[in-house]
Amino acid sequence: MTTINSISRQPTQQDYASPSQFKFSIAKLPKVEFFCTEVNIPGINLGNATQLTTLRDIPLPGTKLEFGDLSLTFLVDEKFDNFEEIYTWLRSLGFPADHTEYANLVEAGRDRFPTQGKELSGVSKFAGREGTAVNVGATLSDATLSILSAKNNVIKEVRFIDLFPVSMGGVSFTQQASDINYITSSVNFKYSYYEFATPGKTASTVPTT
Repeated sequence: MTTINSISRQPTQQDYASPSQFKFSIAKLPKVEFFCTEVNIPGINLGNATQLTTLRDIPLPGTKLEFGDLSLTFLVDEKFDNFEEIYTWLRSLGFPADHTEYANLVEAGRDRFPTQGKELSGVSKFAGREGTAVNVGATLSDATLSILSAKNNVIKEVRFIDLFPVSMGGVSFTQQASDINYITSSVNFKYSYYEFATPGKTASTVPTT
């Protein structure tokens, strides 16, 4: 039910959100999440349909949401372990040298999908094999962006469902830098959708009253 009393409509929390109060976690990339320096909540676009009339065409809400890419920037560690984590995931999805690269990625996903990593009825761990379907669940990961309060308590979570990397930026070395600027890289992810949730609770839903 919509509240129309102007006093009751005033916000109870008047603090502003800080861009530096966050932490990011992703199951498949533990070394990347530790060095994360920047991440975004992607924009969304509903679009619209048009109802034709003899007078003015009437815009109507669309029915399919489009989610922007999740972009993450991270400091590259000295041994390039976190850079290699993403590289390996991307390479396994693209399997440029051998189909077993994709099979190894499925096998490594047993922590999330314990029944995978072997041939199942109607399901193959090899992408592109004719006559079979591929269950991609083990190749994906969930991630959580935790928004922190001024006291570093988690007050809101943004949960990304079934994401996977689609691109990663390269890195450059130089002997001409006047000061040490540590190497950073960025990675873009696609995903099914994201949702807001209170820590320890299920995600928010559309109200029915």
